[in-house]
Amino acid sequence: MASTSSSVSTEPTGRPGGPGSLAGRTVSRIGFGAMQLERLRDDRAAAVALLRRAVELGIDHIDTAQFYGHGFVNEVIAEALSAEDDAIVVSKVGAEPAHDGPLPLRLAQRPEQLRAQVDDNLKSLRLDQIPLVNLRRADTGPGLRAEGDQLVDMDDQLAVLTGLRDEGKIGAIGVSNVTADQLRRSLPVGVACVQNAYSLVARGDEDMLRLCVDEGIAWVPYFPLGSAFPGMPKVTDEPAVVEAARTLGSTPAQAGLAWLLHHAPNVLLIPGTADPEHLRANVDAGALAFDEATLAALDAVPTRDGDIELH
Repeated sequence: MASTSSSVSTEPTGRPGGPGSLAGRTVSRIGFGAMQLERLRDDRAAAVALLRRAVELGIDHIDTAQFYGHGFVNEVIAEALSAEDDAIVVSKVGAEPAHDGPLPLRLAQRPEQLRAQVDDNLKSLRLDQIPLVNLRRADTGPGLRAEGDQLVDMDDQLAVLTGLRDEGKIGAIGVSNVTADQLRRSLPVGVACVQNAYSLVARGDEDMLRLCVDEGIAWVPYFPLGSAFPGMPKVTDEPAVVEAARTLGSTPAQAGLAWLLHHAPNVLLIPGTADPEHLRANVDAGALAFDEATLAALDAVPTRDGDIELH
């Protein structure tokens, strides 16, 4: 998948990052993670304009959740997008807004809670069907851990999502923050997507990624550049990434995103931002092409999953 030259285009052509496949649809391999739109709560017009700009740049894969901004993000998406944009909106369930706790959300893993979240998403997105819904498990970190009545068997969760798919409320089912065993348990329901923490410096899920390649399942990593969570390494701190960026005339973040696209054909990215210039930089990452030596140097960066507690 490596190119024999190193370059970055000045204008995106077609779908950013090229075409990929998600839930039976062709989409841009660089999509948009909408979580950070909450930062524009006091400037709703700017949030709408940012989404419109994403569409203008060729992005047709938007990732969201009802608990982003207590529904604000979904409302902006509903306002900004129209059927003519032909964008696939993907949401996730497994948590809900918390108005009175130390965090802005709490787990909501029980089947009846998952059903209620799908209904809430349909209402705020103004959709008759959500094209794809990801089930976010909470057995492992990073983030909130399930305990008490939030410890729910995955089969029970998949059963309610399958029922919602049969009812036409959702089009496809994905899973997030899962182990390899949980993914294999999920395969019989027809998994369209896996969202796990994964980056150049955290590749402990490599076998799972390869299973998804074999099964035709989209791999949509969160924390694609590492994370601000304590103890988690950052892709942009890697000397090989910094050097690749220098060679390419890009930023280290762009180089880290581009490596993911080169690494496996089923990788789809959903970098998020609230800034138009950053949005454009993310789109431009899809046009980066590595020479063989640069790609080999990046591939040789050690994975440090042992530095963090993921699975």
